[in-house]
Formats: sequence, structure tokens, C-alpha cells
Amino acid sequence: MSATNVQRIMVAGAGAMGSQIAMVCALAGYEVYLQDISGEMLRKADGSLRGHMRRRVEKGRFTEEFVNAAFARLHYTEDLKQAVSEADVVIEAIVEKLDAKRELFSHLDQLAPSRAILATNSSTIVSSKLADATNRPDKVCNMHFFNPALVMELVEVVRNPATSDATVQTIVELARNLGKTPITLNQEISGFVANRILGALMDEAVSLYEKGIASFEDIDIACLKALNHPIGPFALMDLTGIDVNYYVRMQRMQETGDESLGPKKSIVEKFEKGELGRKTGKGWYSYPPQA
Repeated sequence: MSATNVQRIMVAGAGAMGSQIAMVCALAGYEVYLQDISGEMLRKADGSLRGHMRRRVEKGRFTEEFVNAAFARLHYTEDLKQAVSEADVVIEAIVEKLDAKRELFSHLDQLAPSRAILATNSSTIVSSKLADATNRPDKVCNMHFFNPALVMELVEVVRNPATSDATVQTIVELARNLGKTPITLNQEISGFVANRILGALMDEAVSLYEKGIASFEDIDIACLKALNHPIGPFALMDLTGIDVNYYVRMQRMQETGDESLGPKKSIVEKFEKGELGRKTGKGWYSYPPQA
């Protein structure tokens, strides 16, 4: 199957990443099913996406007709079978837990058409850890979008040892059709390219904070004003979710057995308090309800 044959895309997980990936696909003209086990998550996703699109219309980036047509192509459902029964490509964007992803991929393999490619948006869990939960390892890969998916251009396409050339080519072409810039990784490595570089910066930022060298606010300012980053590392953790950082580092520690690769002390403390960033109203920074 080539990207020209892709007509219907299913996105599993209606969190910030999954919902925006689904919107990106709908805006590009694809019929999209966004599935989540929580009806409340789906309602929140719809509200958030309509807010994003309304602001784009107000700024003149999109016409109201264009946005309405995209929403007409975007379907919300809690029914996994309905969502995936005619999918050409599936993009998984659920919680960063290996057992949960393996269980989902097993169900997807049973319910999706044999032609369907099963991609994971994870940048931590490589697709070889999911491929053997299916009977189509040649059609399994990572398709990693960046947060926020409506804005960020890069998509990392990562093959596992069983991924076919046809699968990689289809996903690369699909990413281009979505208006993204894809890069291809020919070998699996946790964190891929961009997040390994970003992770090193975040580790140093948190270490400087935990050693009392500077406040997290001043470290963010240094990255903004000296390195010209668009957002500081602590503000970025709040945006993506401190729980994501926690789960990513736990996964890396479990994979390697190296405790130094686990989450930093201050990250663990915030995770245990439920201070996960913007989605909970407090992380490193505090956010009023309208944020």
C-alpha cells in the first residue's frame, strides 16, 4: 500500500497529542476516527480542537468553510471496532505504558484490515516491543509527532528490524501529505533523535535546579534569551506533561537497568503530588483555569 491509497486514518487516544494528530489528518483531507475509552476525554478533545480552529479562523489562517469541512471528516467514538474496521493507517497515542500499548496493538491487529499499518506515536517505546503482539510486524513502526502536533513540523519515522520498506515509504509520504517534514531512522534507539538531544538539555536543567545553582524560572530565561529557544525546559515539561517525563525515564531505566536514567527527584515529587503541568493547573508553574 502506498500513501495514495490511504483514505481513512484511525487515531487511538484523545489526549493532547492524539486529538491534535487527528485534527492534522482531518485538515489534510483524510477521513479520521478518533477513539478513546473515555467519553469525557473525547468531549474535552472536541472542545479543545474547536477552540484551536476558532482562533485560526479569527486570525485569517483558515476559512470557516475549510474548518467545518475538516470537522465533518473527524469522528469521535469509544468503540474501537467501529473506529478501526476500515482504517488504512492507525496512529496510537495512548499512555506511555508498554503493557497498555501491547494490549491495544493486539486488539488492533485483530480488528483492523490486513492492509492497515499500525504506527505508534511513542518516542520512548520502540515499535519492535509492540510488533510481536501482532501478526503483521512488517506493518508496524513509530510515527512520532511533536507537541503541539498542530504546529510542530517534524515527524520521526522509525523502522524496527521487521518493518518493510513499503511501510516506511507509505508513512514518510503520509507525513508529507499532512504538511509535515519527516525524517527516517533506520535503527531503533530510545528517544530517537530530537528527544535524545532535548533530554540531555532537560537533564542538565533539572540538575542545575536540584543543586540550587539557579531557580527553574531563571534557567528557563537563560534558554530563552541566550540559546534563543522558543520555550524553556521547565515550561516545556509543563506543556507536554510531567507525567510523560516520568514515564519516559522509568521506561528507559527499566530497559537499561541503569537507575541514573530514571526520573529526577523533583520530577518524582511532582508526579506523586499530581502536579503534572498545564493539564492539572500546576506543574513547575501555576496556570489559571482558562490556560
